[in-house]
Formats: sequence, C-alpha cells, structure tokens
Amino acid sequence: MPIVDVTYDPEIAAARLQAIAEVLPHAVSLAVECPEEPYDGLLQPGDVDLRFRPRGVYDSGGLDIVVEVRSKWFASRAESRQERCDQLCDAVAQVAGTNAVGVYLSLPAAAWAQGE
Repeated sequence: MPIVDVTYDPEIAAARLQAIAEVLPHAVSLAVECPEEPYDGLLQPGDVDLRFRPRGVYDSGGLDIVVEVRSKWFASRAESRQERCDQLCDAVAQVAGTNAVGVYLSLPAAAWAQGE
C-alpha cells in the first residue's frame, strides 16, 4: 500500500486539488505496479493512502505541488524507479495544470498490516 503525501501551494484552487485527489490513486498504483504487487485496476479501501497539506509559511521550495510516495521495496520496482517517478510526475502535472510539480518516490524496506 503506497502512502502518498501531497504538499501544495495554498493558492491552488480546490477544484484542482480535487482533480489531483481523484487521479492520484490510479496513477500511483500504475507507478508502483510490479509482479509482487500487481494492480488489477480495482482499488479497494486502504490500497492507496492520500494525505494533503498546504505549504506552510515556514516551508521552503518553489514548486506548486510536491508528491511524495512511499511504497515497499521490491527489486522489480527499484530497477525502474526513475521511469515510474517520471510517469507519475507527468500524470500529476497534466491534471494539476502546471509543470511546477515534483514527485519523490521512496522504496524503503518495509512491511504493512491492515485490519478489515
């Protein structure tokens, strides 16, 4: 299950944020799809966890939107991580209406458990 943090410029319109929130679960799932965790196109609750927060007055950075994705490390993911990151960045930029988008894909050694 990827955990996705989105930091955005407070000037970004709510409608743009809503569009990003609608696109991200599928786009992230495609970006981290691998043989060990295949994506069948049918997202279930808990498959992708999105968290949005506006950039604060003391935060630095000049991008309108920064998306950080954390998903479990698998060799098949790691060997193509830059292509995966680029693909996700393009998808977010398209729906956000800006190219001032950054995507950070982190693949740590991790485990996940979830209740029903």
